[in-house]
Amino acid sequence: MTALTSAPAQARAPSFSTREFRNSLGMFATGVTIVTARAADGVLVGLTANSFNSVSLDPPLVLWSLARAAASMGVFATGSHYAINVLAADQKDLAERFASKTVDRWAGVAFTQGVGGAPLLAGAAATFECFNRSRYEEGDHVIFVGEVEQCAHREGASPLLYHGGKFYTEHPL
Repeated sequence: MTALTSAPAQARAPSFSTREFRNSLGMFATGVTIVTARAADGVLVGLTANSFNSVSLDPPLVLWSLARAAASMGVFATGSHYAINVLAADQKDLAERFASKTVDRWAGVAFTQGVGGAPLLAGAAATFECFNRSRYEEGDHVIFVGEVEQCAHREGASPLLYHGGKFYTEHPL
């Protein structure tokens, strides 16, 4: 057995472009979510995100991340609650709408009000109603950790997946 060498004091500079990094990240298939909240003035906010993950079962914690430059950063950074809506395969249009900056994201969208006023999207495969527990600034994003106060799922719903810049749904092997 060989002895471990000491780790360098800091990471080496990347040897790849931002585009190469994004393309490589795109090879990791993810689910698609829309994270929603209600601002203090009552305005609804929401955005498509695939940076969602479980953190802990006890207490129930999940995480997602948002670009520091996002227009909705102030609402999510200061609000007490948000909801993570995991999209079903038939919600591709909704994913695209909430990823766009040029449309009224909420026009005609069916939802109910969840904990702290966060919208729960009708037809979602799953919903997680979260207390905004903590935030961590890393690079050009902020990582949000939410403590799940309520969750629900739609039995048998097929997921909306994202891989290599395209939407998919599952195909059992």
